[in-house]
Amino acid sequence: MKKNIIFKIIALLLIHNINYAQTDGILTFSFNQPQPTSPAPNAGIKCVLGIWIEDNAGNFVKTKRRNIGTSTKDHLPTWAVKSGGTLSNALAAACNVTDATSGATLTSSSTPPAFGARSITWDGKNVVGTVNGTTVADGIYKIWIESSWVDSGSNNHNELISFSFTKGPTAVHLTPTGDTYINNVVLDWAPSLMTAETFNDAQPFAVFYPVPTTGLLSMDVKNEIDTIKIFDLSGKLVYFEEIKAIVNETKQIDLSNLESGNYVVSVSNAKGTSSYEIIKK
Repeated sequence: MKKNIIFKIIALLLIHNINYAQTDGILTFSFNQPQPTSPAPNAGIKCVLGIWIEDNAGNFVKTKRRNIGTSTKDHLPTWAVKSGGTLSNALAAACNVTDATSGATLTSSSTPPAFGARSITWDGKNVVGTVNGTTVADGIYKIWIESSWVDSGSNNHNELISFSFTKGPTAVHLTPTGDTYINNVVLDWAPSLMTAETFNDAQPFAVFYPVPTTGLLSMDVKNEIDTIKIFDLSGKLVYFEEIKAIVNETKQIDLSNLESGNYVVSVSNAKGTSSYEIIKK
């Protein structure tokens, strides 16, 4: 009888730990959105885009990107409802864009442009009201992409797709299959609890700060890094450096000569390449 009680207590403790573990870390998510030919954009080369995080039960966690205009505010209906708004108004004040990159409809001359490479990072935290919240519980999460490029009808979109990963103490590297409109998908979850030994046998990982930066960007190296490349969101290489950075080394990168905007930093070693989105003010 006593043994049964002890086993039940241990089981309850294990369940408690599984449900409430909150591993800190960074998610890096990149993909390509090619310019579609069918249906083709019918109002110039324009694109409405929403990217957000949900838990596996479908609960909204955080918006990472929202690009939409007043004439197309009903073209992110799924994101609008999930973030607190309504089907027909993704520009409503109730829509939560805390910690998100938010701007007008993307065009051929915008930054980023209407179509091409995209990258976002997530710090594993939710939002509380209008401030960045706390690290969420470990478990399965989904990254959603909703997009429209045909300005017709109402409360509609041309693309809605999601990608799942497990947030926890184990590193995750995924290259899931996309579709006609979303491809070259790469997803990396790098927990802060990873040891130096684990990092040394993995593709490169670093933490960048401050973001946004006004010019001087710091990079905390978590495993060996051989090269640093920085691209603007049109895909143009704007910075390149060959280095030999090791675990726990901090390096500073001078971006003061770059224009304000969003950039993608790619760090590489013999195991592969990891990419991160940064913002230069």
